[in-house]
Amino acid sequence: MTEGQYRVVVWSTGGIGSIAIRAIHERPDLDLVGVWVHSPDKDGRDAGELANGDPIGLAVTTDADALIALKPDCVIYGASGPERDAGHIPDYVKLLSAGINVVTTSTTRLVNPHHYEPAEWRDQLVAAAKEGQVTLYASGIEPGFAADYLPLVLSTQSSQIEKIHCYEIGLYDDYGVPDIMSDALGFGRPLDYQPWISFPGAIAGEWHGQIRMVADALGVELQEVRETFDRAVTERTLEVAMGTVEAGTCGALRMQAIGVVDGREAIVIEHVTRLAPDVAPRWPTLPNALGYRVVVTGTPDIDCTFDVTLRDRKKAGIESMTSGAGAMVATAMRVVNAVPYVVDAEPGLVSSVDLPLTIPRHAFNPA
Repeated sequence: MTEGQYRVVVWSTGGIGSIAIRAIHERPDLDLVGVWVHSPDKDGRDAGELANGDPIGLAVTTDADALIALKPDCVIYGASGPERDAGHIPDYVKLLSAGINVVTTSTTRLVNPHHYEPAEWRDQLVAAAKEGQVTLYASGIEPGFAADYLPLVLSTQSSQIEKIHCYEIGLYDDYGVPDIMSDALGFGRPLDYQPWISFPGAIAGEWHGQIRMVADALGVELQEVRETFDRAVTERTLEVAMGTVEAGTCGALRMQAIGVVDGREAIVIEHVTRLAPDVAPRWPTLPNALGYRVVVTGTPDIDCTFDVTLRDRKKAGIESMTSGAGAMVATAMRVVNAVPYVVDAEPGLVSSVDLPLTIPRHAFNPA
């Protein structure tokens, strides 16, 4: 393969897009040929400047058709917005139909595309990938790695497995998107408020695909996915990125999606999310502000805990976030590093299990 072979467009200059822009600019095998932005205020500005860095001589554009006309090998899709999948799916269909591979962090349930719902959207994506003879892949750190791919890697050490329990435990005090934090998750709301995540089926729906991916890979039949949801109030007023969270309102969430195999709870994904370290102290904790843990009970017992942190945020293309900065970089690089493998994959919708290990090319730097 020759350097500069893979022509890439980055879709948006938010957190993921900014990290991707800086990383691609430093990789000789990836050629950044375009960047899409939603805001007219950004149109024509330098992509490097928007990515919290120095100019790179490439102007961003709001003209999606102009970027498609460049015929890139792949789009790194990092757009976000209140419409979520309702806005993303039409973009994927348009790009795939035009013969452009897509790697995305925006539609987390596509980490297992084979069980993505609603089925009519999945069918649209399958048809578009077939028409364009290209591939769609979604990933991230969680979902996309810590609670689905990593457990399978760890399981290669197992003789017998009784249970897999995966955790994401972290502070979200630096996450400042009110419609998600307050409306969808219920932070800063009294406990009589019912957030979206607490509606029956919401938690199971979000993590069902990951649990199914683990079950399918291990060759076991998943009977159902149960869910648990709990909240804890903060006893003091908190000043966080989403705003002021009054004492007596929700300051922590604990959620579980539980895969049942042979009548017992066998594959568990648990998220414990706090706005301050002292809220809900009896719930599971990890040493740092954001971390991940996978516990495989069996022969042998395996317990793996890790976190991701940053020493140089500007070099990574990220300056504003605190505890979640390392996870943001890890999320972006899960798809950036996958670009050559996705471009070379058979057309269709793929998961991490369908691809070889997406080892980064030209990333190793002893200095």
